[in-house]
Order: sequence, then C-alpha cells, then structure tokens
Amino acid sequence: MAQDEEVVVSPQDWVAQQAKEYEESDGARGGTLQGAPCLLLDYRGRRTGVWRRTVLIYGRDGEDVLLVASKGGADTHPLWYVNLEAEPDVRVQVGAERFSARAETLSPEEKARVWPGLVELFPPYEGYQKKTDRDIPIVRLRRTKD
Repeated sequence: MAQDEEVVVSPQDWVAQQAKEYEESDGARGGTLQGAPCLLLDYRGRRTGVWRRTVLIYGRDGEDVLLVASKGGADTHPLWYVNLEAEPDVRVQVGAERFSARAETLSPEEKARVWPGLVELFPPYEGYQKKTDRDIPIVRLRRTKD
C-alpha cells in the first residue's frame, strides 16, 4: 500500500473508535476485546479497490497470525473475509508492529488442529459455530517481504 493511499475505517462506530485508539497508541489502547488480543487489518475492497480497516481478534500459530471469520455465528461470511478471498494481500498492525501479509483459508485438517486454541482464546467462538450451518473459516496471515 502506498503511503498516500487513504484507508477507510469500518462504518461501525465502536469499531472505528477502537481502530483510532489502537492506531494512535500503537496498540497500547484498543488492543483487546472481551479480554482477547486484537489487531488492525487493512484489506482491499474487491469491487472498489479501496483500502479498508477493521479490528479483529487474533490468535497465533507459530509466526503466523490466525483470524476467525465468525461474524458472531451469522449465516454469511463477514465482508472482510469475502474481500480477502478476492485479494489476499493485506497490511496488519499488531501492537506497534506493522507488516504486510498474505491471507489463506485453512484446510479442514488445519482448522481442526488450531480450533481448540482459538476457542480457548475467545470462548464465544464455540457457540458461534453451533449457531450456524456455515463452516466458520479460519484465515492464516503469513508475513510477506515489504
């Protein structure tokens, strides 16, 4: 992402406020949601090409970052996930650290391996999966060279 490209923050007020606090404080404020760690994810809109930002809970798998596309157990995928499927190159901020990454959806076998740790990190995920027939995807963000 070019330095001069604008990023549109989520239209949800609470997400926008948390993203602003997170960015301005390098993650010292706004870095958790219900006790779980959060990051800032910048991704390209699949139709507009505009960079967008949201705040998401994340887990780890070695050096990689994991995101759960839960949307609270809704029957449709969150928009950020749909956009990542179309354009997997993203920018991430974890605390004060910023880096580029490439997103990929985990296979069912990989999901089975990491799911228990993600539910331990944020227990509502288990209920979200029971609430929907949709298989909630897990996304791996793997660092790329800037």
